[in-house]
Amino acid sequence: MTTTPNPAAPGSPRGPSPTGESSPWAAGGAMFAGVMMMVIGVFGILEGIAALANDDVIFRVRGYTFKFNLTGWGWIHLLLGILLLVTGIFILKGTTWGRAVGIALTGIAAILHFLWLPYQPFWSIVAIAICVFVIWALCVDRSGSVFD
Repeated sequence: MTTTPNPAAPGSPRGPSPTGESSPWAAGGAMFAGVMMMVIGVFGILEGIAALANDDVIFRVRGYTFKFNLTGWGWIHLLLGILLLVTGIFILKGTTWGRAVGIALTGIAAILHFLWLPYQPFWSIVAIAICVFVIWALCVDRSGSVFD
């Protein structure tokens, strides 16, 4: 007779155990989330600099509902990129407020990349997927520092 694994068992990839401990998947995911936030932040900074320095680098979209001046988009990406980079560092340090701010900023970044979709479709889809994973990992992990 075979048995099916208990999805709430410790070490299962579905989240915290009944004792409140994080699964190894979530703990590793939180470390990866912090690193990915830093990477998305650096890419956001580079996108912002590219949009500010030379508007010809970014494809111009005509008739788009959420159209901003590319300089405006550049400042948005630059500032959010800096915030994501700094928050990713604090997530790796294990701060509780870093996780909360990380969830909020990553949600904002996902919305921003949805609005940025006509300008850079492939990167926007990849960034939204990474943002969703980062939010999941930060919500599921219950440990203190990601290096514990």
